[in-house]
Amino acid sequence: MAILDFIKKQFIDIIEWTDDSRDTLSYRFPDEDKEIKNGAQLIVRESQAAQFVYVGQFGDTFGPGKYSLTTDNIPVLTNLKSWKYALESPFKADVYYVVTRLFTGNKWGTSNPVMMRDADFGVVRLRAYGTYDFRIVDVKKFLKEVAGTDDHFRLDEFNDTMRSRIVSVFTEALASSKIPALDVAARYAELGGALLPLINPAIGEKYGLEMTTFLVENVSVPPEVEQAIDKRSSMAAVGNLNDYVKFQMAQGLGQPGAGGGIGGAGAELAMGMAMAQQMMNQTGGLMAQSTPGISAPAQQAAPAAGAPDLMTPAQVAQMLGVAESDVMASLDSGDLKGRKIGTQWRVTRAAVDAFLKG
Repeated sequence: MAILDFIKKQFIDIIEWTDDSRDTLSYRFPDEDKEIKNGAQLIVRESQAAQFVYVGQFGDTFGPGKYSLTTDNIPVLTNLKSWKYALESPFKADVYYVVTRLFTGNKWGTSNPVMMRDADFGVVRLRAYGTYDFRIVDVKKFLKEVAGTDDHFRLDEFNDTMRSRIVSVFTEALASSKIPALDVAARYAELGGALLPLINPAIGEKYGLEMTTFLVENVSVPPEVEQAIDKRSSMAAVGNLNDYVKFQMAQGLGQPGAGGGIGGAGAELAMGMAMAQQMMNQTGGLMAQSTPGISAPAQQAAPAAGAPDLMTPAQVAQMLGVAESDVMASLDSGDLKGRKIGTQWRVTRAAVDAFLKG
C-alpha cells in the first residue's frame, strides 16, 4: 500500500493557482519534479491564462475554464514531444499562470531630461512623470520578453524593468507628436490621450502589453525657460503698453514726495513751470502789478522747427517716470514717434506731448 501511495504522489492530478496577491503578473506552477498525469485537470480562473512550456518551447495556451489534459486538448505540446503513445503516459512540462486583469496606478517618470525641438523655444529639455494602467494581451510575448523564466514575477520587478522602456517609448511618441512645450505644460489630460495611440503599438509589439490609460501629471522645464514663460505672461497681463505708461505717470503724479521718485518730481516740476509761464504771459500779471511802469515780457517764440528739443530714451523715461525698456518698446511699436540716428533713438518734446495726449 505504501508503494502505491508513493507512486501516486509522483503524478500531478490537478493544476490550479489561486492568486492571493495584487501584485503578481506571472507564476510558475510548482511541479517539484513531478510529472503531469494523463487526464489531469487544469483549472484556469477568470483574469488568468495558463501557458505550457516544454524544453524551452511554447506549447498550448489556455484561457479561463476547466480542461482535461489529453491528446485532443493539447495538440501543440503533443507535436512538440512527438510521443509514440501521445499523452497516454505521464509527461513533464512547465505551466505558467499569467494574470490578465488590469493593473492600475503604476508610476512612470523621466530620470533624465528629455530633449525635444519646440516651435517657441527651439531645443528644450523636459522632465515628466505620471501614472498608467496596463494589462497583458499577448501571454507568450510577455513571458519571452519581460518575465522570462522567473517563477514568481511581481509588479515591483516589472516597474524596475519597464520604467526605462516606457519612458523611451514616451520620448519617441512625444517627439513625433510635435506638441509645443507650452501646450504640454497646460494640457496634461489631452496629452495622455494623444500619446496612447502612439505608445500602444510599440509596447504591444515589443512586450505584449496594452495601456488603457496613460496620464501625465506634471511636465517641468528648466528654470531659464520658466523665466521666459513668466515674462511672456507678464507682458500679456500688462496689455496695451501705451496705457500702461500713462497709468504709471498718473501714479507718479498722485504720490508727490512719497514714492513718486524721479518721475513724480519731474512731473510736479513740469506742472509748476507751466503754471508760472501762464501767469507771466497773462496781461497785467504779477510782474505788471508789483512793478508799475514795467510791462509784462512778451511771449517767447516757439522753437524753430529745424531745431527741436531732442531727448534720449533714457531722458524720456526719466521724465515720464517709467523704465527705459518701456520707452524703447513704445518706439519700436510706433506708439511714440522718434527718429533713429544710426543706432540711437532721439525723441522731440512735441512727440512726447502727442504720445501723452493720444
